[in-house]
Amino acid sequence: MTYSGAVRVGGPADVHELQELMISKVAVGPMDNNAYLLRCRATGEQLLIDAANDAGTLLTLIGDDGIASVVTTHRHGDHWAALADVVAATGARTLAGRLDAEGIPVPTDVALDDGDTVAVGRVPLTARHLVGHTPGSIALVYDDPHGHPHVFTGDCLFPGGVGNTHQDPEAFASLLGDVAAKIFGPLPDETWVYPGHGADTTLGDERPHLDEWRERGW
Repeated sequence: MTYSGAVRVGGPADVHELQELMISKVAVGPMDNNAYLLRCRATGEQLLIDAANDAGTLLTLIGDDGIASVVTTHRHGDHWAALADVVAATGARTLAGRLDAEGIPVPTDVALDDGDTVAVGRVPLTARHLVGHTPGSIALVYDDPHGHPHVFTGDCLFPGGVGNTHQDPEAFASLLGDVAAKIFGPLPDETWVYPGHGADTTLGDERPHLDEWRERGW
């Protein structure tokens, strides 16, 4: 079946099968968060992006092979509510943006800075620090050597706009500037975007609206 990224709380995961990486997307309540399980096809090593909630659903998704790592995209509680339980069950190491780590109650083993590499087996991901939704939000970019890039944006980029900056003009300008420079700038239109809530999108679908977002201020 073709991957669409359309998932619902209580429903099955949707799986995006790439040549070197498998990406499983699942939704958990109560805030319709997305969690992503990445699996290196060569080694079987797995990494979870955002242990958002509902540890039972996430541990079922992870399965008996366990996970090596959990990356928390940012400090907001709906993105780490199940982190303690998932780490306790799997022994996974924890990673988060350096400036958000203090706001996550589960200790962060690896503090990420802009440009750091996060590996899942033989597959490298690049951390991009995006400031505005929170001080230390991290997106992860997989530059697939066999196709287009893939980017996991947390709450920094969605279909229709950047993440919530709570009507703070400086925070909005910072987030839009970082997203424009670090995501839209280097990555092509074909780049697939996996956000922290809701439907997926592509940079090509969103790029024509950057000026519109800038003008409206959110």
